Amino acid sequence: MLNANLSKLFTIAQKPERIIVGLMSGTSLDGLDIALCRISGSGFNTTFELLDFATVAYMDTFRQDVREVFAQKQVSLEKLCLLNASIGSLHGEYVSNMLQHWGYQAGDVDLIASHGQTVYHAPQRLHGLAGYPNATLQIGDADHIAVKTGVITISDFRQKHVAGGGEGAPLVLYGDVLLGSHPHQNRILLNIGGIANLTWLPANKQNIICTDVGPGNTLIDAACQKYFNQPYDNGGRIALSGRVSQPLLTQLLQHPFFTQPAPKTTGPELFSKQYVQEAQQKSDTLGIQPQDLVATLTAFTAEGIINFVKANVADNITQLLLSGGGAKNTCLVNHLRKAFPAVQIADTNIIGINADAKEAILFALLANEAVAGEPVSIGTNPAILMGKFSFPA
Repeated sequence: MLNANLSKLFTIAQKPERIIVGLMSGTSLDGLDIALCRISGSGFNTTFELLDFATVAYMDTFRQDVREVFAQKQVSLEKLCLLNASIGSLHGEYVSNMLQHWGYQAGDVDLIASHGQTVYHAPQRLHGLAGYPNATLQIGDADHIAVKTGVITISDFRQKHVAGGGEGAPLVLYGDVLLGSHPHQNRILLNIGGIANLTWLPANKQNIICTDVGPGNTLIDAACQKYFNQPYDNGGRIALSGRVSQPLLTQLLQHPFFTQPAPKTTGPELFSKQYVQEAQQKSDTLGIQPQDLVATLTAFTAEGIINFVKANVADNITQLLLSGGGAKNTCLVNHLRKAFPAVQIADTNIIGINADAKEAILFALLANEAVAGEPVSIGTNPAILMGKFSFPA
C-alpha cells in the first residue's frame, strides 16, 4: 500500500491536466518569477496555459546576502548553509502570498517547480580541474517550500542534467522545443537574462541547437549599479547615451569561450567585473566614461549573440523571438535588428509565451514531465527526466 504522499503523487500523474507553479530566480537577483500554469499532456502532446504571473521583487538586503556567496570561489560555509534554508523559506512565503492574492488555495495546486538560486556554475571546461566533473549549485531548499506551502515541490532540475552528461544548462531546450517549434518558421528563441542563451528551431527539426552564447545582462547590470546607482539599464537609455569603444569591445570578444563548440555554458564566474577590468587594462580604456562603458558592454552582449548566430545557424532564419530582461533593452535590440534586417524580431508574446514568465514556465513544464512524461531525446541533450521531489509532510 502506498503512503499518502506517494498516493497523491500517483493521482497527480494520472490527471488529464495539472496546475503547476513555476519559480525562477535568476542571476540578476531582481526578484522571484512566479508562473501559475495549467498543463495537460506531456512531451510533444503538451498543451499549456498561463493562468497568472508575477515577479516579487527582492529586498536590497536579500541581494546583498546572496552576492556574498554568488559566483565566489571562497565563501562562508555557514552563510551558504543559512541561505539554503532561508531562501527556501522565503520562496515558500512568496508563493503562498501570491496564491492567496490570486484566489487559490494550496489544495488547488498540484505541484511547485522551483529552480532555486544559482550560486555557482562550474562546467569542467571552465574549472579545468582533473578528476572533477561538470557541476552546478542552486540553493533554496525545496523541503522548506513544500512545508511552507503544503504543496509537493520539485527542484534541483540542473543536477540531473549534469548527472546525465550535460553541463546543467541551458535547460530551455526542452520547453522551447515543446512550445516553440513551428512547421513553417525557422525560429531562434533567444533568452537574454544574466547570461544569453538561444535555441535554434528550424522548421524541419533537424540540427536543433541550444546553448549559452555569452553574457546577457550581468555585466551591463554591474556597471549600472557601480556608476549610476541603478539596478539595470532601464530600456537601454544609458547605453543609448554613450558611444561604443571599439578597442574595448574587440578585447572583450577575445575570450576563447566564443570559439568553443556548442553546446556550451557559461556564467558570471567567467564574465565578471574582473574580466571587464582586465580587458580595459589591455585596451588602455580604464578612463572610459561610464555611459560609454555601458554602451560597450551592451554591444559586447549583442556581438556575442550575433557572431554565434552567423557562424552556427543557417541563413534562412525567419523569426528571432526574445525573452528575458534584455528583450526590453532598446539599444541591445537595435544591435540585433541592424545585424539581421530581414528577420522578424519580436518578443515571445507573439507566439503566446509571456516573455517575462518564459523561464518560470519552463520549470513548470519540466515538473510536468517529471510526473507524467517519458525521457525525450532532443539534439545532444541527455534524454532524462529532471527534478527531485519534496513532500509537505
